[in-house]
Amino acid sequence: MRVKIWGCRGSLPVAMSTTRVRDKLQMALKTANGRSFATDADREKFITEELPWAATHTFGGNTSCVQIDTGGPEYIICDMGSGLREFGASMMLAHGPAKPQIYNFFMSHLHWDHIMGFPFFPPAYIPGNKVRIHSCHPDPRAAFLRQQSAPCFPVNFETLGATIEFVPMRPDDPVTVAGATVRALLQNHEGDSYGYRFKKDGKSVVYSTDSEHKPEDDATRERFIDFFRNAGLVIFDAQYSLAETVSLKEDWGHSSNISAVELCHHSRTEHLLLYHHEPAFDDNMLYRIWQETIRYEELMRDGGAPVLHVSSAYDGLEIVL
Repeated sequence: MRVKIWGCRGSLPVAMSTTRVRDKLQMALKTANGRSFATDADREKFITEELPWAATHTFGGNTSCVQIDTGGPEYIICDMGSGLREFGASMMLAHGPAKPQIYNFFMSHLHWDHIMGFPFFPPAYIPGNKVRIHSCHPDPRAAFLRQQSAPCFPVNFETLGATIEFVPMRPDDPVTVAGATVRALLQNHEGDSYGYRFKKDGKSVVYSTDSEHKPEDDATRERFIDFFRNAGLVIFDAQYSLAETVSLKEDWGHSSNISAVELCHHSRTEHLLLYHHEPAFDDNMLYRIWQETIRYEELMRDGGAPVLHVSSAYDGLEIVL
């Protein structure tokens, strides 16, 4: 299984400002400290081996969209945030309009930051393509109709050329899609959200965003430990700090990096991917949170526990299980 992140921001898309770009350039020049490089290979080695991560990377600004490849011809995509536009552009380059494809979308929920990319998804406009929208919500079609209607958008949903199907799902009732077994779990978020576990050939990926985990709710905690159990990868909403989740932003429907580590440790998850980043945080802040999460995982780990690998999502990241 291969996972690619097309969008990992929460709430709304953000763009890097000129000030932030200049900060990265300042960091690079300061690190170079007047050095010269004779070849492109020398420059590439310097960039790769000596520059700080925050100088050479950005976490990106697109909202939630994750591609999960299971080895078959059909596509699986979790959510339709603004990252869907770039995924759609890549599909046009790969297939063009003459090779119809099947796209299976699994919707965590229907808030705008998770559906806003669909009007900009080129394959939806091309006859022959099939778009299957899997959801546990009672009427997901209404959200898409509302988004693509006046005065919100100039192209009406009903005029899209692809064949679009809304496929109902029920929590805890597994289905088989694109060769993978998929199970949904109800999560704590306004209007309800759902996590998904994808299993294929002994490998499992869990997509769990827009879910609040309350420390005192032991029953829900056990449900999630079971849902995550022995997963190869858990993509986890860690938008807030632990302090925020129990104070100012309690009941806002998001979780923390601390809850992520604890749940993944107890479930023996192999790899945790921090996701749904706070839009107000820049690359330096998100990198610092990532490193603090790694340190917390090391402190929490007991002598016999396996290492939990901790990564932080960024647009373009690929992980192979």
